[in-house]
Amino acid sequence: MKHVTSLHIGPIGFRIGSDWRGPIATLKDLYRDYPKPQIPDFNVHLFAARPWRKFLRPSVHIGGDFVIPDAAPLPLAQGLLAAEMGMNLQMALGARGYLLLHASGVERDGRAVLMTGISGAGKSTLAALLMARGWRLMGDEFILIEPETGLAYAFPRLISLKNEAIPVVEALLPNARFGPRLTGTPKGTLRHIVPDARAIAAMAEPATPSLILFPRFGFDAAERPVPPSEAFVRLTQASTNYVNLAERGFDALTRLVSDVPARAIDYPDTDTAIEMVERLA
Repeated sequence: MKHVTSLHIGPIGFRIGSDWRGPIATLKDLYRDYPKPQIPDFNVHLFAARPWRKFLRPSVHIGGDFVIPDAAPLPLAQGLLAAEMGMNLQMALGARGYLLLHASGVERDGRAVLMTGISGAGKSTLAALLMARGWRLMGDEFILIEPETGLAYAFPRLISLKNEAIPVVEALLPNARFGPRLTGTPKGTLRHIVPDARAIAAMAEPATPSLILFPRFGFDAAERPVPPSEAFVRLTQASTNYVNLAERGFDALTRLVSDVPARAIDYPDTDTAIEMVERLA
């Protein structure tokens, strides 16, 4: 493809090619502090299905090593989102070396807190705000669990903020680097925030999972322990490759929920959530 860049996120390398300059220019800017892989693990293609679609109502189709054939294209104005989705798609469908958890994660003193839940639970917002309070961001989209050791590896891509969370984080992190505001996406308005320098510099360092949280936003403050059986079921639903890993995935997840305490927390606002996370951690 005419426009190309490559980058390393955690232990995974990507090569992203595009029919348009814009998405690659934005990626190069936002990921400028990330290393480049010598040999990428996955390829992502942003392409026009027909030659005229490069210019006439340009529509970005997402391709690569792994694809969803019937996926709807995105408008060119959402090219950054298409690139991020393309990288996530390669991970979800192609990664086999790690158990993938759709979760955000932060680390302090070598111990990782993993947060997972349904869309709107607030895990991305919490990860960004904990990063601002000195925690190392390990990831917003995926946390990678090594099956043999149980260690958590970071995947600190751009943090994806949605709708009402955007002004909250903008106000609390005025010096952070933000991507463009993307409106009219399938999840409403999005804006990405670049992880801080520590998250990027230490992204090759694993951490020991010490706490699993299932946050839920919009309720009175409450918490309860989650037994290993319930945590196991929840995390199978949060993993994109648990089934593909077969026995390795079962063993890794069984060890995780057996060794690491889990809590469900409800919270009405971010201040309450931050206090709860830091107290439980």
